[in-house]
This record gives sequence, structure tokens and C-alpha cells, in this order.
Amino acid sequence: MAATAPPESIAKYEAVIGLEVHVQLGTRTKIFCGCPTSFGAPPNTNVCPVCLGLPGALPVLNRQAVEMAVRAALGLQCRVNPLSRFARKNYFYPDLPKGYQISQYDQPVAEHGVVEVTLENGEKRTIGITRVHMEDDAGKSIHDGFRDSDTYTYVDLNRSGTPLIEIVTEPDIRSAEEAYAFLTELKQAMQYLGVSECDMEKGQLRCDANVSVRLRGAEALGTKAEVKNLNSFRFARMAIDYEIARQVGVLESGGRIVQETRLYDVASGETVSMRSKEHAHDYRYFPEPDLVPLQIGAPWLASIRDTMPELPAVRRARFVTEYGLREYDAGVLTATREISEYFEHVVAASNDARLSANWVTGALMGALKGREIGEAPVSAAHLGELVGLIAKGEVSGKLAKEIFAKMAETGEAARVIMDREGLRQISDTGALEKIIGDVLAASAKQVEQYKAGKTTVIGYLVGQVMKATKGQADPAVVNQLLKEKLG
Repeated sequence: MAATAPPESIAKYEAVIGLEVHVQLGTRTKIFCGCPTSFGAPPNTNVCPVCLGLPGALPVLNRQAVEMAVRAALGLQCRVNPLSRFARKNYFYPDLPKGYQISQYDQPVAEHGVVEVTLENGEKRTIGITRVHMEDDAGKSIHDGFRDSDTYTYVDLNRSGTPLIEIVTEPDIRSAEEAYAFLTELKQAMQYLGVSECDMEKGQLRCDANVSVRLRGAEALGTKAEVKNLNSFRFARMAIDYEIARQVGVLESGGRIVQETRLYDVASGETVSMRSKEHAHDYRYFPEPDLVPLQIGAPWLASIRDTMPELPAVRRARFVTEYGLREYDAGVLTATREISEYFEHVVAASNDARLSANWVTGALMGALKGREIGEAPVSAAHLGELVGLIAKGEVSGKLAKEIFAKMAETGEAARVIMDREGLRQISDTGALEKIIGDVLAASAKQVEQYKAGKTTVIGYLVGQVMKATKGQADPAVVNQLLKEKLG
């Protein structure tokens, strides 16, 4: 295992981190041809002469991909450039059939954005976005899983030509925790915008980290290493933490950091050297001759801006101020756009935001059992009706749980179940007084204890009344009537 620095040495240094995040755009077809982008197709079936790079095949830009890229840029508060150009990024690899990647270089689609993140201790940090540019993806080299994998590498070109945006941050990130918070916020924003599902298992979101360290107080940047193979946010956090400790260990022992590309080895938890770091000139960028410059005029930009949803950070803040929710609950209820919209429908039907929040984060989440909110066994309208009945005192919390279970089982509305099974809260004092009289007559010992000063036994008496009414009595009314009867 490579030597890493102890915590006291790491504390002398400051990490400087920038991220490069590739997000697959959620289009049905590829960026420059009509081949589908569907995941899981048999190898080399979603291909055509354009994405195979065959001679004479010409790319045609996917308009939907452009609109999704612009939505993402607006969501990151970027300036969308009215004119951008595609370029050829030249390199040779088996899964890149053209011998170059169509990307954007000096004139990207958008620049100069910002993302605000909240750390675990509540501290807020602002991270700059350098640029957002569009490009096509390469294919996939498969190095294992076949009988002759020790001799051959297989290539699947289904991903070749899949539309991507690359989001490049400023070197504003100072810790693995900040990187994790940024990636979490970014993923949530892209999902809210409908730009991408960001399913990392399907390769829809991939991240590389440029990591360097410098003594605290120093202004000059240290030599950076690019860490690749970060296929989950958890591994990204672990890899960055390891790389910081590794670089500090090298410097503390009198060594020198080499600019290179490193891979994160999940099994060992270490980063390992892959190759010397490339520079832009190594790719010999030049303008893509088969694509005209991309022009995004003011009317087109305005039409895209008009479709922008409320972003998660704004919605979280609104849930706190408008509904009076705790920040934690607001975070849970805005985890996805679908959950937040479900919650707001419940509030609209119940007119009680806090009680709605309790039922959505509690009973409903439990009933989902890990499924998506779109598969909820109780509709937002039905749950809102039930919460409204609780708020108005027509149903007790205990009775509501029983009704909710039947709603989840049948899909029926609360009132339908209540009418059919007689599950209504009893608040009529006349009916309750008779039941309370019977309970007191059968509980002489507890009555004497209460009168002797042991008032806590009233809980037992309330329980007996609730038992006699099968949970349908109003607990507040029962409590008041008992106190009156007991003097």
C-alpha cells in the first residue's frame, strides 16, 4: 500500500479540487444520428454508419440534445453562448471508431455558472462552473467476462454517439465532503430538469476529479493528478480522501507530485497510476468541418427558459418558509421532483402542510418499500383527504393508520372505507359518557388511585375507553370527560 500522510500532516495542507462530470442527456436517439440510446440492447445493434464512423457518413445535430444541454446550463446559472462550435478531439482507442470525438473546445455552449451546496455541518459553499459543453460518447471496451478475455478485449459500440454534456467546475472544492455535496446537488438538479436520469449503474453520470494540495495560506496551485473510475459518489469521496493523503505523504517525505492520470481501485481503496496527464494540444483539436456553428438565438433561448421547473434548492427553501417545515423534512420531501409534487398535492387536499409532511415521510414512505413514488399504493388526493380528516378531528391518528392500511390495500378513498366499515371517530359526548361510566365501574382500583393523587392512571382509563370503542373515540374528548367524572 502506498504511504499516506497522518491526519496531523494533512491538516497543514489545503486541497484544491475541480471536477469534470459527464452527464448523458435523456434523448431517445443519439446526438448525430437516429440510432436509439436505449440501455441493455444486444452488443453492436444500436449502430449505423454515422456512429460507426464509416467513410462518407455525415453527422446531423439532434435538436432535443441541444435543448437539454441549454436547460442544464440554465439550471447551473450559466451564460448560454449565442454561438458555439463543435471540434474534433483526436485520439485513438478501439472503442472510438472515428478516430476522434466530436466535442466543443474553445467555444462551448455555456460558461460561468455557479452551484451552492450545503455541507453536513450546515455551512454553505459556492462552487463555480467553468463551462458546459456538448459531445458524443465513445463505445465500451469489455476486458473480462468472456472465455478468451485473457487474450482479447471485446468492443460494444452501442454507446458510441450517445449525447453527453461535460460540466467542468472551477477549482473551488476543498474537500471530499464538498465534492460529494456538489455531485449530490448536481444530480438532483439534472433530474429535476428532466435532462438525465443520472443512473450511474448505466453510465449516465460519470465523474473525474482533478486533485492537488498546497500548504495552507499558499496562493500557487500544486501539481494536480486526475482521478478516474469514480463510478459512485461514495467511491468519489473515498478516492479524493485517499488522493489528498497520498499527495501530502509524497510532499512530506520530500518527493514531488507528478502530473498524471490515476485510476481508483475499489478493491484496495487506493488510486494507482495509469498514464501521464494529457494536455489539450495532445488532442490536436480542430473545428469539426461537417457541422455548422450552433446558433442559439434569443427566441429559442427564451422558449427553453419558459419550460424551466423550480430547482431543488429553491423548492427546499420554499418548503421551509411557506410550509414551516424543518430543513431535514424539506430535504426528504424534495429528494426527487416527483416526491415534492406528490407532497404538494397532499397539502392542497388536506390544507395542513406539517401533518401532510409527517404522513408522506412516515406511513407513505413505509408503504412504498423502496419503490418509486409513481408506484405509491395511495394517491396524493386520497392521502390528502385522510390527512384533512385527521386535521379536522374526524379521525384519530390510530384510526387513521388502520384506514391508511386499507387504502393501500384497496386503492379506495378514506371516506369510502369509513362508510363501509363504520370507522368513524366518536366525539358525541352522550355516547361516550355511557362507555366511560362502564369503564369506571369496572376499574374501581384505578379510580381510587386517581382520587388518592396518582393521576397518571388516567392513561389506563383512556386506553380502556379506546379499547371499548375499537379506537374510534376522540382521545381528547375522552380525556376531558374522564377528568370531569373523576372530579
